[in-house]
Amino acid sequence: MGEILERQELIKRIDALRTEGKKIVFTNGCFDILHVGHVRYLKESKGLGDILIVGLNSDTSVKDLKPNRPIVPEAYRAELLASLIAVDFVTIFEEDTPYELIKQLRPDFLVKGGDWKKEDIVGSDIAKETCSLPFVNGMSTTGIVEKILEFGKNKDS
Repeated sequence: MGEILERQELIKRIDALRTEGKKIVFTNGCFDILHVGHVRYLKESKGLGDILIVGLNSDTSVKDLKPNRPIVPEAYRAELLASLIAVDFVTIFEEDTPYELIKQLRPDFLVKGGDWKKEDIVGSDIAKETCSLPFVNGMSTTGIVEKILEFGKNKDS
């Protein structure tokens, strides 16, 4: 089971793991409603190295990015992510992007989903390698929310 750590503690832990020769993988996102696409993406990300860190957008950060979100509060989202076998560490960031966090962690691999071009991935100038992994077709938090809302409308009709 992964750990939820404050940024400074995470940096210390990662520096120690790096001296042991561990390859560090970093990804980030909102992970508002966890689904199979997230799980597969995180598992594939972990396969790139030894340690997977998830930078989790804070509630404030999510609100700035997505209307009417988050649905699940950051503490619960962090706990869910940390419970996944692929995830070693979760840290919450308040900024609009994880650039400063990536700069402090200096990961070997930076990973995002397939809707990102490598050159557009925030922090790609810092990580040794940047990867854009494919999506699971038909799986997105937005799609799940839309389906729930549609179901609610049809049920009331």
